[in-house]
Amino acid sequence: MKCQICGHEETKVIDSRTTESADAIRRRRECLKCTERFTTYERIEEIPLMVIKKDNSREPFNRSKLMAGLVRAVTKREVSNTELDKLITDIEKELRNQFKYEVEAKDIGDMVLKRLKDIDKVAYIRFASVYKDFQDAVEFSQELTKLR
Repeated sequence: MKCQICGHEETKVIDSRTTESADAIRRRRECLKCTERFTTYERIEEIPLMVIKKDNSREPFNRSKLMAGLVRAVTKREVSNTELDKLITDIEKELRNQFKYEVEAKDIGDMVLKRLKDIDKVAYIRFASVYKDFQDAVEFSQELTKLR
């Protein structure tokens, strides 16, 4: 780590602690040449997870967007936001553990449906009706039959 005052390449760490948000480590350093002190932050560098849409465009994975869709699906159901947050976290972890940095929106939808089926069947059908874009009652009925 170069000293930001004199440019010397040797410093020593005087103190290390986690930030309040626990997403970084704060380090107090001292230059071994000029003895000036400065602070650095160490964070995990994550490669952004990109979602490939139906039209082949790409956009960054957006937890808020997925949460909004799930909240609509569980309206008037006894499913907590904590459960939904865990569902999204599980999906994101699974994708990152597979070292996937690009994923099709369809795959994310399938992962959501798989988990929603175990949480709330009504929410599952609501989410499926939008995600699978049911065009008529027959498609809706077929999905209900699969669910049984």
